[in-house]
Amino acid sequence: MSADLGDSQTQDAQEPREEALVDAEPHVESHDPPVPDAYASFMRTGWGERELDLPAHPITRWAAARRDRLAAQFPGERLVVPAGGFKVRANDTDYRFRAETAHTYLSGNQTTDAVLVLEGGEAVLYARPRSSRATDEFFRDRQYGELWAGRRPSLREISDSLGVETRHLEELPDRLDQSAKTRVLRGTDPRVDRLVPGDRGRDDELARVLSDLRLVKDEWELGELQTACDTTTLGFEDSVREWDRVLEHGERWIEGTFFRRARAHGNDIGYDSIVGGGAHATTLHWTDNSGPVTPGDLLLLDMGAEATSLYTADVTRTLPVDGRFTPLQRDLYSLVLAAQEAGFEAVRPGAAFRGAHEAAMSVLAHGLEDLGLLPVSAEEALSPDSRVYARWTLHGTSHMLGMDVHDCAATDPATYPGGELAEGMVLTVEPGLYFQEDDLLVPEELRGTGIRIEDDLVVTADGYRNLSAALPRDPGAVEEWMGRLRG
Repeated sequence: MSADLGDSQTQDAQEPREEALVDAEPHVESHDPPVPDAYASFMRTGWGERELDLPAHPITRWAAARRDRLAAQFPGERLVVPAGGFKVRANDTDYRFRAETAHTYLSGNQTTDAVLVLEGGEAVLYARPRSSRATDEFFRDRQYGELWAGRRPSLREISDSLGVETRHLEELPDRLDQSAKTRVLRGTDPRVDRLVPGDRGRDDELARVLSDLRLVKDEWELGELQTACDTTTLGFEDSVREWDRVLEHGERWIEGTFFRRARAHGNDIGYDSIVGGGAHATTLHWTDNSGPVTPGDLLLLDMGAEATSLYTADVTRTLPVDGRFTPLQRDLYSLVLAAQEAGFEAVRPGAAFRGAHEAAMSVLAHGLEDLGLLPVSAEEALSPDSRVYARWTLHGTSHMLGMDVHDCAATDPATYPGGELAEGMVLTVEPGLYFQEDDLLVPEELRGTGIRIEDDLVVTADGYRNLSAALPRDPGAVEEWMGRLRG
């Protein structure tokens, strides 16, 4: 942590104040030393001006079209979409900020506290700009001060970069009067929520439409998703190249290695990485990543890099720790791969979204029947009234993918997941088999084995394209890939 400056003007940590959009006093802490008037006066003088080099954002024309489509859904209404603010991690430290998805989708903005307002064919971004040198904020404020958190862009810099009119956040309360029917994307910024009386029905409809708009990706989005998948491929390759360290330090080493690549080539990881060795692979969201990586086991890696535009990949590979599958591991892996291939073939325009899941589950249920594990026939197990096969498959095979790893979650269920695929949609196909280590209904040699294979598919006019195809899936190709990277 950096050296502390400031004074003791802060609220008790146990009694947080109800914040205004822009606080009058700097954010300081009780352990900060006092600031004499002479020091404060001296700090406000002798500073030159400099401009941030913010090029025109490539999202500009795409975002304008998205705003027009959204506004057309609610003629004559005011729509308010906040970016959100900082979230406390511990006491006076915050989590790394990540803007609300819909806000960035519509504007490209990723600065904190901003609010996009659409009304009467006009889009205005209300933003918190750089600290003024006429106040103490720039050298004292821990969240917004330039000397603490870096130089925020000016209103003009934001406007020029994003191609949208930008005004000071202080003006927002006057804009949000009762003169127009207003919908707010709620739950993102409580300060904004308090400015407009809530109407759950209206606001929920805004959230639904914002999800609906993101179902079909435009050309720019598909390029960003490909970038995220390409970075993810590099992160997987980095992990295998460091296999000796992986064997020494265990699951954590891969988590850290992949994060380094995601940060170097993008914004972050799109979700907490899952690094499951041995029986940990049977826990679907194993994110502790605290176990060993043991020779003879399988290692399940579910990881995705997030591009600087916030679009994320979501890819899973299951690797033999020894670099080669045992005969039993290969047989089980090949069954999951066959299920995934069947899911791939069900992806095309006009097909049911759930079709990939149904196709993959049919393959797995029949495979479980062949293993002698099902208490009934595969066909009976596949009945909606039974589904006993799911003891060993657990989860759905697909979800939408985009700026959120589980994208478009507020969409009308009749459209997603209950509807059909369309060209430009992006979804995962990720069947798996999971035999818990204490499952007495499976042979002992299967217990503690988890296998999942996941790829990111874009629906094309004649079927699909695999955005994550650069990572091998065939068991022989996986072995060759690992051997080549390990040298």
